[in-house]
Amino acid sequence: MTLISQTWRLIPFLQANGKLQMAIDQWLLQQHQSGHPPSLRFYTWSPSAISLGYHQRNYSEHWQNLTWKGEQIDLIRRPTGGRAVLHKGDLTYAVVTSGLSGSRIEMYKKICEFLIEGWQNLGIELDYGVAGRGYIKNPNCFGTATVADLVTVDGSKLIGSAQLRRGNVVLQHGSMNFKPDVELFKKVFGEDLDRVVVGENLAIERIIAALVDAGEKCFEVKFEEKALSNHEWEEIFGIVESQSEN
Repeated sequence: MTLISQTWRLIPFLQANGKLQMAIDQWLLQQHQSGHPPSLRFYTWSPSAISLGYHQRNYSEHWQNLTWKGEQIDLIRRPTGGRAVLHKGDLTYAVVTSGLSGSRIEMYKKICEFLIEGWQNLGIELDYGVAGRGYIKNPNCFGTATVADLVTVDGSKLIGSAQLRRGNVVLQHGSMNFKPDVELFKKVFGEDLDRVVVGENLAIERIIAALVDAGEKCFEVKFEEKALSNHEWEEIFGIVESQSEN
């Protein structure tokens, strides 16, 4: 793979609500647009949430007031495209980079290389999905697997990803659904989760470590872990506030 950058920023793992997580991803995109290094981060959603694609209008009204075991399920809109994703028992990755050539699908595959290699090192083989354009009628991201998604050898979807491009800068983030709550999934989407659960005994720390190692190899970079500064947090909270006003 063509060398993209010598050093990427690795943001420490964060568990936070969906609005904040999406604001961080959007902020990282803006940072890279202004000349800062590419970045990689991993995070989880608390409270649990359903994220909608930026242009998604086809979804169930009951999602707006959904609770599960006494907890309100957030309904969040992503800055990226795609369909609805239930964020409970998953780990999300986000890559912000630039200089990738080719079509959108080719860009997906260039970024997904580190996911395939990282999970392979954890003993789980992944490949690309094969669903056609009919997927757009299904509001559930994990209901079908397109060539932008990663599936196990039995065809079960493990990772669903979405992209946002601004010029030559790309934000790609995705949900690695390795510990799904099958009961909540059925309550949200009205259907059974048709997949074999894999990786449920893996600790998040181990998954992240394997993916970071794979990322350095696939992107031919070194990661420098750097926490968000107080000033950076102020800028991110400003994005959250502006989105809340819209």
